[in-house]
Amino acid sequence: MIPVIEEAELRAAVTPARAIDVIRDAFRADGEGRTTVPPVINLGVPHGEFHVKTAHIAGVPHVAVKIASGFYGNVSNGLPTGSGLMALFDAETGLPAALLLDNGFLTDIRTGAAGAVAAEGLARYSIETVGVIGSGVQARYQVQCLRIVRPFSRVVAWSPSRERLERYCDEMRADGVQAIAATTVEEVCAAADVLVTSTPSREPLVRAEWLRPGMHVTAVGSDSAGKQELSGFCLIRADLVAVDRRAQCAAFGELTHAVEAGLKIEPIELGEIVAGRRTGRTNDSQITVADLTGVGFQDTAIASAAFCWIGS
Repeated sequence: MIPVIEEAELRAAVTPARAIDVIRDAFRADGEGRTTVPPVINLGVPHGEFHVKTAHIAGVPHVAVKIASGFYGNVSNGLPTGSGLMALFDAETGLPAALLLDNGFLTDIRTGAAGAVAAEGLARYSIETVGVIGSGVQARYQVQCLRIVRPFSRVVAWSPSRERLERYCDEMRADGVQAIAATTVEEVCAAADVLVTSTPSREPLVRAEWLRPGMHVTAVGSDSAGKQELSGFCLIRADLVAVDRRAQCAAFGELTHAVEAGLKIEPIELGEIVAGRRTGRTNDSQITVADLTGVGFQDTAIASAAFCWIGS
C-alpha cells in the first residue's frame, strides 16, 4: 500500500514561505531548460471544469499527476469551489510513491507562491496598496504569499458578490491589513501598486486605460479556454509581459485574447527571469503584467517537496 496523505497533514507541512522557495526553484529549473511539460488536459463539464497537469523536473525525485476541479456554483451550496488530488510517482522507477488528498490546497498555495515569485521580478520594491479583483481562495493566497516578498499596508478589493467581498475584507483586517471594499474595478485599479485578478470571469474586467505607470498586474484567473480578466490591450500597454509558459498562455491565458485580436505581444517566461537569462522590471515607472495559468512543473515541485517534508 502506498501512503495516503490527508489535507490536514499537508497544510501543516507546506507554509507560504516554504512554498515560495520551492516554486521559485521550479521556475528557475524551467528557465534553465530542466523541465518537461506536456499539454494540459482541460475538460469542461456542466457546471464545472477539470484540469489534469503533470511535468518532470530534472533533479526532483518525483513526478506528480494533478487532477483539479473548479465548480463555481458550489458556493451557493456551502461547498468549496475547487478541489482535487495529486498522485506522486518515483521519477527513477515510475512506481507510485504516494497519494496526496489535498482537496486543491497544494494547487492553491503553489498558485499564490507563483504570484509572489512574479512580484519579486516584476513589482516595485516599495508598494503600499494591493488591489484585488475577486474574493475567493486566490484572493487570499495571493495576498498571503505577496506579503512575504513585498511589505504593504493596505488592500483595496472588489468582487461581484458584495457579501463575499465584505467577508474577505474582514479577514484581511483580522490579519493586520487595512482593507477597503471598492464599488468598482476601476476604483481598485486607481489605488493599486500591485493588482491581482483572481476570478473565473469570461469577459475582461480590467481596461488598459486603468493601468498606471509603476503598476504591476498578476492575473491568475484565466486558466482554461474562454476565461478572461484583462482587456487584450492591457498587454499592449504594458512595458513588460511575463508568462508562466508561452504555449500554455497562448492557448488559454490572457495572452490568447491579445493574439486573437491581432495584437503583437512578445512575452518572456517567468522562469527566464528567475534563472537570470532575461531581465524583469528595470525602473519604477514601468507597467508590468504576469499572465499565470499554472504549469505542471509547479505541481510536481510542490507535491514532491511536501512528501519529502512529511516523510522526514
